[in-house]
Order: sequence, then structure tokens, then C-alpha cells
Amino acid sequence: MAKRDKPLTYAEHLQLERLLSCQQRQSELHGRPAHDEMLFIVVHQAYELWFKVILFELDRIQDIFSGPRTDDSGLGAAIHGVTRIVEVQKLLIHQLDVLETMTPMDFLDFRDLLVPASGFQSLQFRLIETRLGLRPAERVSFDERPVDARLEPEDRVRLRAAEARPSLRDQIEDWLERTPFIQVSGYDFREVYRQAVVDMLEQDAALVRDNPMLSAAEVDSELASIEVSRQRFDSIFDEARHRALVEEGAWRLSWRALQAALFINLYRSEPVLQLPFRLLSGLMDIDETLTNWRYRHALMVQRMIGRKVGTGGSSGHDYLRRTAELHRIFGDLFALSTFFIPRSRLPGLPDDLRRAMGYSYAQGGAQGGARRDAEGGA
Repeated sequence: MAKRDKPLTYAEHLQLERLLSCQQRQSELHGRPAHDEMLFIVVHQAYELWFKVILFELDRIQDIFSGPRTDDSGLGAAIHGVTRIVEVQKLLIHQLDVLETMTPMDFLDFRDLLVPASGFQSLQFRLIETRLGLRPAERVSFDERPVDARLEPEDRVRLRAAEARPSLRDQIEDWLERTPFIQVSGYDFREVYRQAVVDMLEQDAALVRDNPMLSAAEVDSELASIEVSRQRFDSIFDEARHRALVEEGAWRLSWRALQAALFINLYRSEPVLQLPFRLLSGLMDIDETLTNWRYRHALMVQRMIGRKVGTGGSSGHDYLRRTAELHRIFGDLFALSTFFIPRSRLPGLPDDLRRAMGYSYAQGGAQGGARRDAEGGA
């Protein structure tokens, strides 16, 4: 390392001279200085800096899941990165509170000077969406134009390169498909769980039929509801049915990945599944917090410009509201709760499998070997 002539200063490390000279008000350049344009610039610059942090965290997370095997020791770092992304997202939501101290009339003082600049041109945000797993075909188009239509040519190239690589959602699917314990030495989670569901629904149907307080019409209605539940569960157990639902867009995760995610959620108290459960929960937090930000952003835009067209020529509030509803990335993980059954009905795990899923030091050397055998090629 080269020796410095003088100690590093705070301003040098943060390059404050460059950073604090990057706030140029267009209103000032046009001879009509608008006070609130400074706030508008700083908030959006802060957004881009936080977007950079999110992308930096995604670099490490995606690297952890990039190979044919995922080292267990990397899960902790991945979960830490996911947690950090969620906390950054919360800051992004809070920045809207700060921005909303600017009134619609304050915004009108300089809004016309921004055309056609728009948040739609934020490459970093598009990269975040893409790298998390939002696919081009799933994007809501605005003004019947593709999302990259307003990007600069070099930014368009970078976005398309990101689209061509596996997303975090793709990597998580591959990782889930490699989950051990689903089928090992005489134990098949799918068949055991399916029988538990069948038994539960049959018992529920019997209770309905034997309930003297229900009318014939109410019995028919309850039994029809139970049948609907049974058909829903078929999408978990029947591979062909699941494949059809994937083609319809009802599911994105593969059949095996979906079962693995269900297994992790149902048996999350087992030591070996605690980190995987935290990871899946963190991914849901990212999706939920991003959706909350989209809703808040849509409301802020409506508050600021009403039904006007945005500076980038978009339909403003309506477009942003639709993205909040449709740009979900880990929706399959949210839908899994449809297939949970009460703990009292949950099938117990075989003793040897439970021991293999425990902590090796608590089980002794022989059990540690059993766990390694069960993990196989994870």
C-alpha cells in the first residue's frame, strides 16, 4: 500500500467537494430559483445512493448462490445482506415523508423545467427489479412502450445484460430444488404430507355432515369449500397439474422448489432449517417492503400532480399503482400459507431424519455422519 503524505480526512474519504457540488437547480439556471428544488434533487440523489447499496448487497448474495452447491456458511452472510436491503428499503419509504414536506404548489414552481427527465430513467432501480427476478414479460408497460424505451442506449445494454443472467429468484429456485431431506431413506415428504391433508379434509367433511346445526344448503356449501381446498392442494402434489398452473402464470416456482419451500416453512423449528426459513422470510420482506414503497410512491404522485401526465410522459399514479399490484417477485412464497395445516395435524418426522437435521455436536460423531449422508449433494 502506498504511503500517504498526510492523514486521510473525512472530506477526502467521502469526496465531499464533489458530492456537495452535484446539486444544480434547473430553476436557478433559468433565472427563477425555486427553493424546494434543492430538496427534490437531494432526495432523488439519496435514492440513487441507496440503490447502489442494494445492488452492492445483491452482488454478494447472488455470488453465494451462483454455484452448483451453496456452502452452508454462506447462508448467514446472505441473510445479513437480505436484512440490510430491507432496512434500506424502509429508508426509501421514509424519504417520501421528507419529500412530501414539499407541497404541490411548491413542485409546480419548477416541474415544467424537468421535462422529459423522469424516475422512469433510473437504470439502477430497473437493475434492482431485474436482478431480484422481475422478468420483461411481467412488466407493466406504460404508454405501450417497453420499460427501456426511455433509457440511454448504454443503459439499455446494461439492463438487457442483467436480464440475460440468472436472477436471485432463479438462483433461489435452484437452491430450493437441491434441498435435502425431502426424500431420504424411505421418507417421502410429499406422500406423507398428502396423506395428512387427505385425512384432515375427510375429518372436516365428516364433521360438516354430522353437524345437526347446519341446514342441507349449508352442508353443501361447506362441503364444496372443502372440495375447493382439496383441489388447491392438488397443485402441490400433482406435478402435471402444477406444470399447467405454471403455464397459466399461477405459479413461478418449480414443483420440487415449491415442495422444498413448503417443507422448510412447516418444519422450520428443526435446527438445519432455521437459516433457510429466515432466508425465505427475508425475501418476502424485500417483496413486501418494495410493494409498500410502490404504493406510497403512487399516492405521493397522485398528491403532487393529481391526474396530470408525469414529466416522463407516463400515466403517473395509475401506472405506479398497477406496478404495486403486479410487480411481485416472490409471490409464490406468500401463497404457500394456503397449504399450511395446523401443527396438531402436521406429520412427525422419522427419528433418524430428525436426528440428522439436528446439531452434530449435540448428537455425537455417529449422528454427525448420518446428517452428512442425508445432506448428500445439497
